[in-house]
Amino acid sequence: MNAQTRSFQRLFDFNKPSWLKRIMQHLELIAALTSGLLIAVAWYLDHQQLELASIILYLSAYIIGGYAKAKEGIQDTIENRKLNVEMLMLLAAIGSAIIGYWSEGAILIFIFALSGALETYTMNKTHKEISALIELQPETATRVQNGVEEVVPVTWLSPGDQILVKPGERVPADGVIIEGTTTLDESALTGESIPAAKSVNDEVLAGTVNLRGAVTVTVSKPSRESMFQKIIELVQSAQSEKSPSQQWIERFEGIYVKAVLIFVAIMMVLPHYLLGWSWQETFYRAMVLLVVASPCALVASIMPAVLSAISNGARNGILFKGGVHLENLSKLRAVAFDKTGTLTKGKPEVTDIVTREDVTETDLLRYTAAIERHSNHPLAAAIVQAAEAKQTEIPKAAMMEDIAGHGVQGLIDDKLWKVGKAEFVGREDAERFLNGIGLQLAEQGKTIVYVRDEQGIAGVIALKDVIREQTVKAIRSLKKAGIHTMMITGDGQATAAAIAAESGVDAYVAECLPEEKVQHINKLKECYQSAAMIGDGINDAPALAAATVGIAMGEGTDVALQTADVVLVKNDLEKLAYAIRLSRKMNRIVKQNIVFSIAVILILIISNFMQSLALPMGVIGHEGSTILVILNGLRLLRST
Repeated sequence: MNAQTRSFQRLFDFNKPSWLKRIMQHLELIAALTSGLLIAVAWYLDHQQLELASIILYLSAYIIGGYAKAKEGIQDTIENRKLNVEMLMLLAAIGSAIIGYWSEGAILIFIFALSGALETYTMNKTHKEISALIELQPETATRVQNGVEEVVPVTWLSPGDQILVKPGERVPADGVIIEGTTTLDESALTGESIPAAKSVNDEVLAGTVNLRGAVTVTVSKPSRESMFQKIIELVQSAQSEKSPSQQWIERFEGIYVKAVLIFVAIMMVLPHYLLGWSWQETFYRAMVLLVVASPCALVASIMPAVLSAISNGARNGILFKGGVHLENLSKLRAVAFDKTGTLTKGKPEVTDIVTREDVTETDLLRYTAAIERHSNHPLAAAIVQAAEAKQTEIPKAAMMEDIAGHGVQGLIDDKLWKVGKAEFVGREDAERFLNGIGLQLAEQGKTIVYVRDEQGIAGVIALKDVIREQTVKAIRSLKKAGIHTMMITGDGQATAAAIAAESGVDAYVAECLPEEKVQHINKLKECYQSAAMIGDGINDAPALAAATVGIAMGEGTDVALQTADVVLVKNDLEKLAYAIRLSRKMNRIVKQNIVFSIAVILILIISNFMQSLALPMGVIGHEGSTILVILNGLRLLRST
């Protein structure tokens, strides 16, 4: 019932006090139940021959149960200049009273109000996750300046500020740990139930719970730009945006209501002359038609299901920016992936260490780390991290010299060490080292770093941007769902071939510029009708916009997050298959609801023409079908 839904959305304000919201959320139910109680008392008085008292109570039930609906229907009709379901119910109830069927009209109002209360409950239920998130937003933070702690509002924090997060507190802002170790509960944001261990240089998100040790965090973003706030904004936006099916239903509703009123007007006249019905019977059947032909169940077939699915996704770390994107996911037949930061972790890691006979792997790694320690290059950082992970002592290097584009050299114990490309350490020696092991590793898509001491090539360190733990499972799940998978990357052929083979994608395209990624997305759409693009970088934004559904990794750039239609909060690619299953289930439920509601309307209309349907049974059949489709939509709140 779209007027009621819109009224609820206007009524529901996240800034209102929680106690006031709870009262407002139950107003409709209280009015409906009060109306039902008055009907029961009126029915008893009517059977005690107290007709006037019963009529007064029936009238009270009309007013209490139907006031909100009548007001919504009239206001919506005036504002949008079109009739709606509420107006049909109001006219049917008034018509029933005119011909003396007070109890039937009151029952209609009662069940109509009750189904509306149930739909409001559905809306409240789907807002549960977002409401819970808002309540998790910390209002204050302990800022540390020059060793002095000060409690300040979260809105005062700015990038670069240092904050102290104690055990049991919620992280007030996105940032990076600079001191301490702890374990964080991130379930409210990511859907991951297992706490995550965090230490120095690890990123933390606002709204997560610090379970163990105190940590000092450097704020990286203002509170309004935190991942927490983005989640709230995305879900709020998604819940207000209507899917194509919902838009079609609402357009259809206006035409349908006019058609029903025309047929009801005809029904009030023709059967008397053509079928010999009495005027009372003719008017009665017209009122029954007015009730059973109203598209309440049809209108309620989509929105509760869509909102339930959006809430389900938010609870599981999948953010949909609108019902249209959720609906489009079910139509996907192809998915294209960026490589770096999407299929892979986006950071190189040491995969192989090959040394000369007189040099151990540990020594080669620690000496190389000593030379690379002061470099800002990602490969250097990966080598230093690998050495630190082995908990080996890294010696000090002197006379450091960085030859841009080639490598780094320095003295360790007065001996010269060179680290870098083959040309820097001597191409011929590098290519002959251990029968060309460096070239063999390069053919596997790995980046090769050569290390040379005063005796010659000391060893080779191979690095690679390794794939995520979930990548292979995610690709396998998509294939099982009948979806073609492709990797589109700007990397070279060797690297692309290695990652494609390791991840299991059906196809790959290497050395792509951003505009070429768009061309390949368009080709996929031509071949498969609909295609998704998953990426995390600025260079992926054009392809994300061109795809049927653009999907961004949660830790991606702001441009990617803003361009995408769906966000995987925790960078978990396995959630993509879950999102597609959720979308397909939602579409199945919507189709079930539409077919069921239309079938009920047709059966009730035919029964009415056969004069075998009383108004109370028409009310129960019609409103009962509305309640059933809403409950069917609520099934999407459960995990899929």
